[in-house]
Amino acid sequence: MPELEHATRRDNLRRKIAGLGADAALITNLLNIRYLTGFTGSNAALIVGADAARDLFSTDGRYVEQSKTQVPDLPLLVGRASGQAVLAEVGSSVQTLAYETHVTSVDEAKALADAAQGVRMISLQSAVEDLRAIKDDGEIELLRQAAHIADQALADLVAAGGIAPGRSEREIALDLDFRMLHLGAETVSFETIVATGPNSAIPHHSPGDRVLEAGDLIKIDFGSTYRGYHSDMTRTYAVGHVADWQREIYELVAQAQRAGAEALRIGRTGKEIDTVSRDIIAAAGYGETFAHSLGHGVGLDVHEAPNLSQLAETKLEDRVCVTVEPGVYLAGRGGVRIEDTLVLHEDASAAGGTRTDLLTMTSKDLVVL
Repeated sequence: MPELEHATRRDNLRRKIAGLGADAALITNLLNIRYLTGFTGSNAALIVGADAARDLFSTDGRYVEQSKTQVPDLPLLVGRASGQAVLAEVGSSVQTLAYETHVTSVDEAKALADAAQGVRMISLQSAVEDLRAIKDDGEIELLRQAAHIADQALADLVAAGGIAPGRSEREIALDLDFRMLHLGAETVSFETIVATGPNSAIPHHSPGDRVLEAGDLIKIDFGSTYRGYHSDMTRTYAVGHVADWQREIYELVAQAQRAGAEALRIGRTGKEIDTVSRDIIAAAGYGETFAHSLGHGVGLDVHEAPNLSQLAETKLEDRVCVTVEPGVYLAGRGGVRIEDTLVLHEDASAAGGTRTDLLTMTSKDLVVL
């Protein structure tokens, strides 16, 4: 298993803390704490100082032994209200403290301010999430493993005849979920979407009792989680036979998905990539049916930075992991989405200086089951 560089990540955060003019940062978002320490429990807080001498990790008594294994390189403070506990401990040595205002409630902010004993509190902004967007080698390997589990589970489901007329959306979803867990997933990345017939025109349909019928499109959007890292993939199949209108929108979405993936370049904005795929669908007369963004980052969260959308002005960087997932949805009839997860690498020998590694390997050919 890859070793994850938690100490290096904290050092990278120190530069951002210093740039904000703070002496330290308080981290309370559990995914950000996991990224910076490796801790997987349900209660923790972390102080990362502008210098490492101020670093302090806190959790409650349930996780003392776990933290000795997962966070052996940081001093431990045991306290139930972990955020307040670390502030009470370090407050006298910190004049300016950055904290995660975007994940802190008003009541939590008040409690932290009371515990900080006059320390000046400023926003850390999205400093940790910005670091998380750039994946290291260990993270890329875990993302690849999560994607492999999902690929294999879907292949096994298809080979076993699990996508067949007479099965309900819920049955197919549970079957696929079990197969991912059996193959080593910790959990599923999100509620598996199985949408059949007219339900496939609903982008985020929750699987129900509708039974798959011959002539349906079936859209399957799913992923596995492996050591905290997620996969995300969508495939759409035809069942029994394929109608002309189904083939038309499938080939259109496949064209838009392929173009979006080929347009991924370090230095381009998420808006520019989104526009490439969106313009293809709009030119075919289906622009209004593509109502969601083209893609998003994937990592410790299944939806994280960076985004590929019409609002995304941030430029893509080396080693980001993103999805490309255009769709066409015809209300009352059916819809198609095709989604892959890819990692960008700086590579002077590749077109545009960017190599893209595909993580989700299941074929995107139109398959009739």
